[in-house]
Amino acid sequence: MAHNDVSFLFDLDGTLVDSVYQHVLAWQEALHAADIELSVWRIHRRIGMSGGLFTEMLLREVAVEITPTLLETLQKQHAEAYGRLVKWVRPLPGAASLLEYLTRAQIPWAIATSGRMATAKYNLELLGVDPAQAAVITRDEVRRAKPDPDLFLAAAARLKTDIAAAVIVGDSIWDMLAARRARGLGVGVLSGGYGQDELERSGAIRVYEDPADLLRHIDEIGGRT
Repeated sequence: MAHNDVSFLFDLDGTLVDSVYQHVLAWQEALHAADIELSVWRIHRRIGMSGGLFTEMLLREVAVEITPTLLETLQKQHAEAYGRLVKWVRPLPGAASLLEYLTRAQIPWAIATSGRMATAKYNLELLGVDPAQAAVITRDEVRRAKPDPDLFLAAAARLKTDIAAAVIVGDSIWDMLAARRARGLGVGVLSGGYGQDELERSGAIRVYEDPADLLRHIDEIGGRT
């Protein structure tokens, strides 16, 4: 039976799959195609937001007029580029085992990603997660993505669980800010490239290396059967 109604809500990129840098390169390719030069580190710092907010914030840093057509073109080119780079993406260590453990323990879990299904489908397939069977919320289904709480609130609603009892696992400061605003318990992983201090300052109550490390310490955050 489920333990104390706890549920686990997971970000996807950088949390369950090792895909952050492929997304960075895909965005760089899309920006280059539009003759927009931007340092890779600036792109990385915004990964985890929704694509729309992400591109608007990035474009503010360069002298480019932000138009709906430009945003749509960048999103499309990013999705195409990511589709080519996804062959290098792998599940993070322990990701599949963690989801299997929660399923066996009858602890509800969901995936809430700022990505759209057009790119998320590749990563879900790598994890062996069928969005028709599992609770998966993508950017397509909510009004606002991270750092707004909508994705995690929608995921808890899909599971019919209390967001205040949810453990929200993510790799970026945007995940932790969204977790705070949703009133869930933010837990960070280092597998997306953000540092422990940044994640803790953004609200993470615990920080682990990756899903395998989290699984080893899952009793610390209420994941006992």
